Amino acid sequence: MTRNGGDLVVETLERLGYEMVFGIPGQHALGLFDALTRSKLEFVSSRIENNAAFAADGYARTSGQPAALFVSTGPGALTALSGLQEAYATSVPMVVVSSQVPCAGLGGKRTGHLHQLDDQRLAARNVVKSTTLIQQSAEIPSAIARAHGEAVSHPQGPVWIEIPQDILLAETTVPPVVDVHTHIVPVTARAELLDAAAAALDSATRPVIIAGGGVRRSGAEAELLALAETLRAPVVTSPGGKGAFPWTHPLSMQSWIEDRYTTEILENADVVVAIGTALGEVTSNYFTMRPKGTLIHIDAEHRVLESHVPAMAIHADAREALAGLVARVRTRASDGVAEKVTRELLSKVAARLQGQDLAKELGILAAIRDGVPDDAETFWDMTIAGYWAWSCWDVRAGQFHSAQGAGGIGWGYGAALGGAAANNGRVLAVSGDGGAMYSIAELAVARQHNLPVTWLIVDDGGYGILREYMNATFGKATATELSRPDFVALANSFGVPAQTATPADLAAVLADCWRADGPNVVVLQEHLSMFAPTHLELPA
Repeated sequence: MTRNGGDLVVETLERLGYEMVFGIPGQHALGLFDALTRSKLEFVSSRIENNAAFAADGYARTSGQPAALFVSTGPGALTALSGLQEAYATSVPMVVVSSQVPCAGLGGKRTGHLHQLDDQRLAARNVVKSTTLIQQSAEIPSAIARAHGEAVSHPQGPVWIEIPQDILLAETTVPPVVDVHTHIVPVTARAELLDAAAAALDSATRPVIIAGGGVRRSGAEAELLALAETLRAPVVTSPGGKGAFPWTHPLSMQSWIEDRYTTEILENADVVVAIGTALGEVTSNYFTMRPKGTLIHIDAEHRVLESHVPAMAIHADAREALAGLVARVRTRASDGVAEKVTRELLSKVAARLQGQDLAKELGILAAIRDGVPDDAETFWDMTIAGYWAWSCWDVRAGQFHSAQGAGGIGWGYGAALGGAAANNGRVLAVSGDGGAMYSIAELAVARQHNLPVTWLIVDDGGYGILREYMNATFGKATATELSRPDFVALANSFGVPAQTATPADLAAVLADCWRADGPNVVVLQEHLSMFAPTHLELPA
């Protein structure tokens, strides 16, 4: 058997514990794919490279392990970048191996090689933590190991390695990879900062916690619960943080982070702990939140600290920082005040929604929740139903996933395919008809790999969110209405069972789909509305 550079890639990934690879073959990457035939790595194909990146993203989020993605040179690599932007923005760990033109075509020369770019790594640098160009096969094992260590070091994210075609194909004299060393860089909070934060919390009378996706990524749910109960502090989660705190806990303000009543509580708190969140557009209620008290901002990504609001900034992994605070703050006896604040907030939110004629929307979200098990992994595209889910989806034993980082349309179904591959069980994807057309080719992937994804397509005849925004801003919508296929017939043509549903029978239809084998599709033809704008206006 002749071993080549591709063998060094797959051998190193196997030694690092990878079990699955996502991607699409390409001319310059043939050495990688030939090597897969000599490995135990399972390959999950896609039809479009951005969906391969979405699938790798969903796999990593569901499994809690970094994903491996193989892409080809030029068009393939560039098409994957929109998928990598979401992984980068949301700190999803991934090792991306891209092929390159032969070594003779590197260095900015225009040699006429197929797929050639002036600087492929430059194109990738905005959406990955780092890039590396391999120039000899002996570099491969160490480079892959370094990429793995960087991908899983906080803040986590995708790391890019590219290998020229001739290095992947050429016979190598490097011995089979047996021993790999990785270096994971810890992000440890400085003790004096934790001391200062604990002192501020001990003196607070109205502390509140905002929990973001970093809490979930670091596995800090227990530490968050301990801090909230020790401080008697209400907790609100961002969309990315959904599930980090028990939904029905007496201190849970749930995820109504865009609501003006939640904004008021955060602004009037004497200390706000924002942990594992960038306090970005949604979490800051569209940059309107202005805390009057002390803001303690904790995140593993130092660039987000104090990016909008002055704060006591602590650069640290969420789990390590929360554990440090729990060990330092004093335990408070419950006087029922924080629980009352939480109850009153949720009552105000419910009353406001009831006054906006949104029973249909609330009923559909409730039907989806009732139609899938408590432990369901759910993947939500950029669609009105997804926007509703950011606020009102009740995460129980499963996990909630959405594209709230970069916000690329089409993420939901591709990510769900990766989640199903990781989970070995059924998952739910929710898309609009516009987003579904970004992903429709992946029905072939679902059928080919028999991936158990139930895909709910909410068909309202256009880009529903953009329609809402344009009507609200201009009084009319332009270029939002779409011609679309018969989704049921189209899914059936791929060999994927599909059916329509109504709001009345949606829960039952989803429950039936959950008991089936392999992929299936449910189409709900409904026009959904968003709840009215709830953010506070900035002063003139």
